[in-house]
Amino acid sequence: MGDKRIRKRRSANKNSAKQHSDIQSETPDSKKQTNGTPRLNTPNPDWEESGLEDEVMIEDPTDDLYEDAAGRRRRGGKRLSSKSNGDDPSYGRLMGGNGPDARGSLAKDMPNIVLLVVLYLLQGVPLGLVFGSMNFLLKEKLSYADLAIFSLSGYPYSLKLFWSPIVDVYYHPYLGRRKSWIVPIQAITGVALIVLGRRIDGIMAQEEIPVRWLAFVLTVLVFLCATQDIAVDAWALTLLSEENKTYASTAQTIGLNTGYFLSFTVFLALNSKEFCNRYLRSQALDHGLIELGPYLQFWGVAFLLCNLWLIFVTKEEPDELEGLTDIKSVYQTMWNICKAPHMRALIAIMLLGKLGFAANEGVAGLKLLEVGFHKEDLALGVLIDFPLQLMFGYYAARWSSGARPLNPWLYGYAGRMAAGTLGAVLVWVVSKTGPSTTMFFVVLGSIVFRSFAGTVQFVSLGSFFTKISDPTIGGSYMTLLNTISNFGGTWPNYFVLRAVDLFTDATCNIPANATLPDNYDPTVPFRCVDEHSKRICKDTLSGICEVRRDGFYPVSIVSVIIGIMVLYLLVLPNVRWIESLPTKAWRVKRDEGEDDGVETEFVEGKAGLSSVVSHSYKGGRQD
Repeated sequence: MGDKRIRKRRSANKNSAKQHSDIQSETPDSKKQTNGTPRLNTPNPDWEESGLEDEVMIEDPTDDLYEDAAGRRRRGGKRLSSKSNGDDPSYGRLMGGNGPDARGSLAKDMPNIVLLVVLYLLQGVPLGLVFGSMNFLLKEKLSYADLAIFSLSGYPYSLKLFWSPIVDVYYHPYLGRRKSWIVPIQAITGVALIVLGRRIDGIMAQEEIPVRWLAFVLTVLVFLCATQDIAVDAWALTLLSEENKTYASTAQTIGLNTGYFLSFTVFLALNSKEFCNRYLRSQALDHGLIELGPYLQFWGVAFLLCNLWLIFVTKEEPDELEGLTDIKSVYQTMWNICKAPHMRALIAIMLLGKLGFAANEGVAGLKLLEVGFHKEDLALGVLIDFPLQLMFGYYAARWSSGARPLNPWLYGYAGRMAAGTLGAVLVWVVSKTGPSTTMFFVVLGSIVFRSFAGTVQFVSLGSFFTKISDPTIGGSYMTLLNTISNFGGTWPNYFVLRAVDLFTDATCNIPANATLPDNYDPTVPFRCVDEHSKRICKDTLSGICEVRRDGFYPVSIVSVIIGIMVLYLLVLPNVRWIESLPTKAWRVKRDEGEDDGVETEFVEGKAGLSSVVSHSYKGGRQD
């Protein structure tokens, strides 16, 4: 980003923020490098004897706020005392090995990383059911229009921004800022899962599923998980040390993906009688090993047990952040954040950046079920992909810690666009040839590739969020970014499902000599757009369901075209500029009169899409 400079600061009074003078060290020795890091000169003993404090500053335009010994908040450098003997891990990290290395620091944070993984895993279990398994379980009885209504259950996770300031501001000092929310929410979620688990199997067995009631119940469940996610995201900013903050996104990736994996792949496989009879039983039965009700009850108990651990074992450090203290200030601050030119560009990218593969990721799996694949076959892709996500999620986090943290995100975008195009082609091929062993492995490979590209994007963006978020309003800032990113992937689902249903032309051709039921009205066209209506057409009306036009294909083509437009008109012109900004450009609170050193010009680009056409740093451009 910029050349680091070494300077020595003399301060005769530790309690004064003004009484100091700067001495720039430009000696040749000060520029010597040891293992790629600056080598410090020996502190001046005369300064120590005269009672003056010798402070060593390493300046970097991306450094965060820090607090000196007198409690003064400073920016633009990492302060190290001249008396430091290497016991400070940050001293060893910056000086190139005079203290504990990065592995020792990571080991110290490992218990907190494990805690984050467990909390994210518990969140991932209900989310895996809502966003994954339930669509497959309900597809046999619901149309795409009904599934569109059901998809609204996931909206609270994408709209948590609106109540995140409440989570950030109100808390009980005894429990701590974050545990004040995590503990009661986990208790409510655990009880809700146990109660729902006792009724859900009876509801799912009904011929007519109460879509709106079930959607409402799962919306409440997602709301609870979303609220907990606000607190956990913010806790990660202070739970981990500065040098290990990028592992917060790794913990999130591992935890959420594990929970999602258990609720999607594992549950669908063990819930399927075909899978269990083929691979797990010697004698065939008419049910799977696990029903949805007991599965929900098991995780309800797991939530309660984790809650006991948080209450009696885990202690939250007192919150000493100089954050905002009232909701109005938080909302005003969030609005001010969104008004920044670089933030507007980032928001536009996150809201429109997933349109290119929305049709493939939201509908392709359901279409493969229609053409002959089993839900456990598709879930097997997640089983294979799961260990790859854990491994590559770690390396994606390290990849994202470089000078261009959004580079992996760009590669993931291209990968998901390619997977989206391939997905539509595979659905068409399988619809003509039928499922086969060869096509099964091809589809499996496309699922793994798509999921891998999504993981790379997720980790890259999460690492970037952790880097730029201001810990003074950590919950609201992280939630602002995560909410917009999640909403960018959620809001198209409803419209994609509705569009597929709207553009699909499928009718039941009834023979002239067929015996029709008394309640059948021949003047009303019978649309067979779901498995339930297809069974009625075949068994009750003695007809054949004829699909004249499948709405999935035109919707997929439009989705890919929009994705290409977004890439070239919005993403590429802005990403390099956004990731090159110094960290302080994203901060909320600045000292009076401080200049962030960034000049921006944000103009309206082609096709109505916003793009940044010029950007520079004062004192010289940096690419």
